[in-house]
Amino acid sequence: MLGYSVEMAADYFNGHQKYELIGGYFSPVSDYYQKEGLAPAHHRVQMCELATETSSTWLMVDSWEALQHSYQRTAVVIDHFDDELNNNMGGLTLPDGSTRKIQIMLLAGGDLIESMGRKDVWASEDLHHILGQFGCMVIERTGSDVWEFLLSHDILYEYKENIHVVKQVIYNDISSTKVRLFVKRKMSIKYLVPDAVM
Repeated sequence: MLGYSVEMAADYFNGHQKYELIGGYFSPVSDYYQKEGLAPAHHRVQMCELATETSSTWLMVDSWEALQHSYQRTAVVIDHFDDELNNNMGGLTLPDGSTRKIQIMLLAGGDLIESMGRKDVWASEDLHHILGQFGCMVIERTGSDVWEFLLSHDILYEYKENIHVVKQVIYNDISSTKVRLFVKRKMSIKYLVPDAVM
């Protein structure tokens, strides 16, 4: 359940003195990503919109990535959010009228973090950019030992202060890959995704 994972991230920030959570975005990848089993980008954008419109006060959907005519690396997508929120919108306006830069972070599952060890998937310069300039929040997944992986990967270890690991209180190994497989096999996804998305 993706919704549960993002709420665990929100709980983490609510209990953290250094950060204040002001919002979160789903950014569906474009059709040019070409991952087997993905619904067309416009359908995924619509599913994300349906999932957030009545169930969250802080989650939003940004369709920029989905509308691109080529695959956009994660570093480029995070730069897009930084540009939109901090340059075009001027950052966060405080009660006294001053503004402050918004700290953008990548929210990822433990499996995505483990993929960062593969050079055929992630360019080193992208990892330095994402982790050094922005940071990452990792939701542990069942069977993933995020801390062990951080210790064994030089770039991730270099930026360990910018990587926030959220331990699952209630273990949940539901993933979008499993939901797509259930749909393909004509199995029920009720209670795994919001009713509006089904």
